[in-house]
Amino acid sequence: MIAKEVITNDILPLRPTDNCAQAMTMMSIYHVSDLPVVDGNKLLGMVSEDDVTTTDPDNLLSEFQLNQSYAFVTLDEHIFEILGKLAEYKISVIPVINKEEEYAGLISQEAIIKYYANSFSFKEPGGIIVIKTSKSDYSLSEITRVIEMEGPTILASFISSVDDRSDLLLTLKLNRNEISKVLAALERYGYDIHATFSEDEYESDLRSRYDQLMSYLNV
Repeated sequence: MIAKEVITNDILPLRPTDNCAQAMTMMSIYHVSDLPVVDGNKLLGMVSEDDVTTTDPDNLLSEFQLNQSYAFVTLDEHIFEILGKLAEYKISVIPVINKEEEYAGLISQEAIIKYYANSFSFKEPGGIIVIKTSKSDYSLSEITRVIEMEGPTILASFISSVDDRSDLLLTLKLNRNEISKVLAALERYGYDIHATFSEDEYESDLRSRYDQLMSYLNV
């Protein structure tokens, strides 16, 4: 997925003639903490909630010294690059420009979350396995081979680093809730299972807690 597939013009940008009070109101309406400032089709910069709440509400945005190191993306940038910039700059929206470097719209964190929430890999039921491995030993192809020998298919994968930065946490979403055979296979190959999540485990845990409660009440 690229930027032009999730871009929106439903969230209006700010104008240099807007004042801080208007900017605060728009941020509140759109539930964002940042908005781009646009003059015609020219992207001038970004202002944050902190910027407009720490000055006189009547001050115009044209009086601001807008940060010229603001983040933006182009229409053909991939979703991973967009997520990286949102995280790096700690912003709730990011402006998009076209080939002529004109403002084309923006992308919000909410839009990206909704896209992934509605994607096949998230909506499809299945178990989740989190594997802890060192960076030097990490091989997705080898882990995939072990899992697929047991039958399931990997629907999605996600990598995150841990505190010491020498290890990785690999999160895998499978297309099956029953993952006990997969876990046994991974452990046979020496993989460190950091955590697991499945609907079967959740229902089993609820049943166990219910039985314990009933036993307690009967006593």
